[in-house]
Amino acid sequence: MNKRIKTIYLIGYMGAGKTLIGRSISKKISFNFYDLDSYIELKEGKKVSEIFNEKNEVYFRKIENKYLNELSNKNEKKIISTGGGTPCFENNQSIIQNSPDSVSIYLKAKIETLAKRLIKSLDKRPIISHLSNENELKSFITKHLFERSFYYEKSDIKIKTDNIELKDIIKLIQDLV
Repeated sequence: MNKRIKTIYLIGYMGAGKTLIGRSISKKISFNFYDLDSYIELKEGKKVSEIFNEKNEVYFRKIENKYLNELSNKNEKKIISTGGGTPCFENNQSIIQNSPDSVSIYLKAKIETLAKRLIKSLDKRPIISHLSNENELKSFITKHLFERSFYYEKSDIKIKTDNIELKDIIKLIQDLV
C-alpha cells in the first residue's frame, strides 16, 4: 500500500461491485468509505430514485457533482464509490483525475455479468427501472457502456471483476495501491 494515497475512487458501471468492494477494502486498509449515492441520499433526505422522479436527471447530476467535490475535499484517507454515471457528467472526471494523492480504479465487468447482477434490482435503480427483461437490460447496458467506457478507461487502474472472488480483488487492490 502506497502511504501517499489518500483517496481511492472506484469507478464502473452499475453492478460492477463498487460498493461491495469499497466497503470490504475500507475495513482492510482502515480508510473511510463513502458510497456517493448513499451520501447524496443522506444529504438530500431522499432516495436517488425520488430525486430522479421529483426533479430530473439534470438536477441529480448537479448535486452529484457538488457532493463528489465535498467528499473529495475531505482531508482523510477515504474510498469513494462513485455512481455509474458520475465520471461522465459535469467536471467529475477532472475532480477524480486531479485529486492530489489519489488513484482511480475502474471495476470492469462483461455485459452478461452486469445483467445477471442487475436484473434482481431493476426497481431500485432509476435509470433501468423501465426495463422489463434481461434482453432489454443487456441492450441498455451495451449502449450505455459504449457511451461511458471512454470515461471509465481514463482510470489509473483497471480490474476485471467477472470471475474473481471478492477476497482476490481486495488483495489485488492492496497490491496495486
